Amino acid sequence: MIESAWHEVSAAVAAAPYPVEVLPADADTAERCLTTLAMTTRSWLGAIVAHSGGLLVDHGWLRVLGSGSGHLPDIVAEANPTAGVLIVGYDVLGGQFAWFQPSPGSRPTVHYFGPDELGWQDLEQGYADWLHAVLAGSLPQFYETLRWPGWQDEVSALALDQGIHSWPPPWTVEGKDLSLASRKAIPMTQLVSFHHDMARQFGQPDQS
Repeated sequence: MIESAWHEVSAAVAAAPYPVEVLPADADTAERCLTTLAMTTRSWLGAIVAHSGGLLVDHGWLRVLGSGSGHLPDIVAEANPTAGVLIVGYDVLGGQFAWFQPSPGSRPTVHYFGPDELGWQDLEQGYADWLHAVLAGSLPQFYETLRWPGWQDEVSALALDQGIHSWPPPWTVEGKDLSLASRKAIPMTQLVSFHHDMARQFGQPDQS
């Protein structure tokens, strides 16, 4: 019998210094996702997919993908098999976390595409290490320059398929301080597309 890593994930969720909501999983969808990914619940990623529709971390600022729930897509729906890229999470500003190999023969690591840099940054962490750090409290420091007073209320009010678009955008000099920017809720797909379109215009490589 394969031992599930879910008990480790659950312990990390319970110990998190900010709210973490575990969305319910659909058993059939979870099984389909695990089969497509060829993963077992021994891994943290497999355990997340099998036992949750996703995780809403820190008032929903970060949405970790699982087997899907309502307006939050399942992890397979967001995969790009051709590029070998697996999107594993979104933040509320349209940033993406993706798990892929940075070079042939290397171990897969989590990369971040941020709305302030418009490029992929290798976090040099495997999936379990990345998620463990997130659940241990890494988000305030990671997003130190991308938060504003009262963000919790704005983020908590969003639907799972929405993100926050700010203008001027965070990648401009004028848009660096989000407390001074104009902010509104828009569909997450539209927000992500906007950032990637801008990145392509600036000549940034795109892994999505």
